[in-house]
Parts: sequence; structure tokens; C-alpha cells
Amino acid sequence: MTDSSPFSPSFTHLRHTRRNAQPAAPKLLLASGSPRRAQLLTALDVPFQVLVKPDIDESYPPHLQGAAVAEYLAHRKATAYDDEVAAGHAVLTADTIVCLDDQVLNKPADDADAHRMLRQLSGRTHEVFTAVCLRLGEQAWLLSDRTAVTFAELSDAEIHHYVRRHRPLDKAGAYGAQDWVGLAAITHLAGSYFTVMGLPTHRVYQILREAGLVEIKNEK
Repeated sequence: MTDSSPFSPSFTHLRHTRRNAQPAAPKLLLASGSPRRAQLLTALDVPFQVLVKPDIDESYPPHLQGAAVAEYLAHRKATAYDDEVAAGHAVLTADTIVCLDDQVLNKPADDADAHRMLRQLSGRTHEVFTAVCLRLGEQAWLLSDRTAVTFAELSDAEIHHYVRRHRPLDKAGAYGAQDWVGLAAITHLAGSYFTVMGLPTHRVYQILREAGLVEIKNEK
């Protein structure tokens, strides 16, 4: 065994160190490639690392609607991280869906599909559901949050401008609340803005605290 110190510790010292060593705190893994979710989790002062596994099946049973869809997908994503959970890590997954008249608007397939979705949302109120799943050991937390979003009327030229300039093909419902269309068209929110961005931070903080992954102490 190589020791970086100038003195080799005694066997008695090694036993004492092992007996008093504290177990390492579980590392939180954010299982999402969304820069917005990473930004929000960072703003909560929560240490984490991003670990994304490709090719997770995001299909869901056709009878599910609304929050049930988002919860099903967040849970399905979390089941792909059995090895990481077994290794002692905590894993946080999330899924966001946009619903209009009980129709789920997924990520658009192309520019034409994005234009179609935004035309549907124009001048109307829709729902955004974000579900999160936290796994730690044998425990799991699964929850969702809802926000109602009202859009102003958008012209075809404005929709074309947004799709062409901001490329929302990676976003449910073909828009991001923090993007141009959110600034220009969202007239009213009933619920959390951060849920629309992709992470209901107030709910996430609660479950992280319950799991013992965050603790704010009095500063001396």
C-alpha cells in the first residue's frame, strides 16, 4: 500500500480510522440532459452530477392522460438507473408534457409540426405537467405539478420567426417559457413558472429534504 504522507500509519490507527469513518453521502445524479433542469437544480444550491442514458423508451399506455403520463415517464426513466441506485447514488428524473383539450403535445417531429402545435396553442390556455421521480436505496418519491398557461394570439409570421430562430424541436409543445415565445406570448400563469421550464423546484426541494439530500443549517 502506498502512503502519500511521510509516515506510515500504524495498524491500530487504521482500525480506529475505519471504525470512526462516516459513510459517504449519496451522490445525486440528475438523469436529464436538459440544461434548464440543471440550471434550476444549481440555483437550489444542490450538488449533483448529470448522467444521461440514451435510448430510454418514452412511449406510454394510450389510456393515460395529463399528470399520469408525466408520472409514468418519469418513473420509467428512473428504472433505467438500477445499477446507480444499487451503488448508493440518488437518481432524479423528470418529464414534462403539454396538454391541450386532453391531447398531449409531445416534442415536434419537424418545423411543420412545431408550427402546427403553436397554432393550436395560440390564444388559448393549456396545461403543463412536470413529474419528477427520486430514487434512493429502497425508497422512491414520485410526484407531479401542474401549471395552466395562457397564450396571446400569435400570427403565422411570429410562429415562423420563433421556430426558425429558436429551434424548439427539443421541447414539449414546441416552446420554452424562457424563450422568445414565452416572453412575447405568455399572458397568464396559474402555478409555478419553473414547472413550465421543466422542474417544479419547490416540490423537488421538499423531497430532497425528506430524503436527507439537502440540509440548510444556521450559519455561525
